[in-house]
Amino acid sequence: MDKPRVIFMGTPQFSCGILDTLVEMGENVVAVVSQPDRKVGRKQEIQETPVKKAALAYGIPVIQPEKIKETPDDVLAYKPDIIITCAYGQLIPESILTTPKFRCINVHASLLPKYRGGAPIHWSVIHGDAETGITIMYMAKKMDVGDIITQQSIRIEEMDTTSSMFDKLEVVGKELLKKTLPLIYKGDFVSIPQKEEEVTYAWNIEKEQEFVSFKRDVTVVYNHIRGLISWPVGHGLLEGKKIKLHKVHRILKQHQDQPGLCIGLIDDGFVVACEGGYIYIDELQLEGKSKTLAKDFYHGQGKNYVGKFFE
Repeated sequence: MDKPRVIFMGTPQFSCGILDTLVEMGENVVAVVSQPDRKVGRKQEIQETPVKKAALAYGIPVIQPEKIKETPDDVLAYKPDIIITCAYGQLIPESILTTPKFRCINVHASLLPKYRGGAPIHWSVIHGDAETGITIMYMAKKMDVGDIITQQSIRIEEMDTTSSMFDKLEVVGKELLKKTLPLIYKGDFVSIPQKEEEVTYAWNIEKEQEFVSFKRDVTVVYNHIRGLISWPVGHGLLEGKKIKLHKVHRILKQHQDQPGLCIGLIDDGFVVACEGGYIYIDELQLEGKSKTLAKDFYHGQGKNYVGKFFE
């Protein structure tokens, strides 16, 4: 029997692990679909998507439709037996969803039905969840609503950031796919409908959500900051200047300091008071400057901010 013809759809770096796994498994990946290349940075240079780069390195043809719903035949021309997606970034039209023999499946970075949407890892950290995971599910017309095939959970540790969870979940996703794909080909599983009453959403991070107020509970502030590391990176406002927060830790402690007050340098951290404790900023970036260690910032301009308040 010929190996099933696989099309993979993905765009960011996180998706590359799934493509790597398909190649490692010896799957017959006949094409890859990724978002169009975009202009990035100050110079507005065209940059290929991470998945496109990986596919071309493997010698796999790449399709990059601006709107996949308008050109489904470009995908169907490859006669896929199964389509596997991971963080592709567009809704797949029904004409594609209903064609492959083994249907279309999605590798999603949450324990569905919790955190449907484009930023499930960010919001699991921001909300201070104890665990998250990977769901492999059938795809449907609406976003992340399909029946669940398999799931695997993983703990979110206190020092984890969105960046570290991306790395951990990439490993979980790869291993879960290795276990799940043979089950799909054999039909040796029972899919489970999602419970609509348990649905929550994880929309992409908006610009205004990158602002971090220190005038809140220390754990809420800590989770907000680490949930934005290392992208898009949260910031506070001090004397009207943005200070990006690249690395922090927290100390839980009852105190009399007013939330938002800059205390100074303690144990190489630039310390800011919050409700019920302190945030120690370990690495930061003053507006218009390069990222630096807190102690270097303090011995430069940072001393001038002691006794001042973050907005």
